[in-house]
Amino acid sequence: MTAPEKTVAVVGASADRNKFSNKSIRAHAQQGWHVFPVNPKGGEIEGLPTYPNLQAIPAASLQRVTMYVPPTVGIGLLEEIAERSPTEFFVNPGAESPELVERARALGLEPILACSIVELGVSPAEFP
Repeated sequence: MTAPEKTVAVVGASADRNKFSNKSIRAHAQQGWHVFPVNPKGGEIEGLPTYPNLQAIPAASLQRVTMYVPPTVGIGLLEEIAERSPTEFFVNPGAESPELVERARALGLEPILACSIVELGVSPAEFP
């Protein structure tokens, strides 16, 4: 029996290689994850097609959703994230607020307030 595919949606994905969301795309891909960049502008990021929202992602399930948007934007995406029922929901530094965490928990999500890149066992500095 094969292990289930590791899937991650990077919410707030950016083509700017200096942004942490871009570093997250590269770090997850390097670690063998199937990465789904989420950016309503569309196009491609790091050679991967972007998706306008989580519902557009063709994966049957998402193991991880990692958020790189300001809390004022992120709070409006929580219902969409909850509908996808990810195993893990990372709220990266700068994306958190007490209101966002409270709302996420009310929707049944357990936000992990940490850097998802570091959780992979690598440093963002490794992705210049």
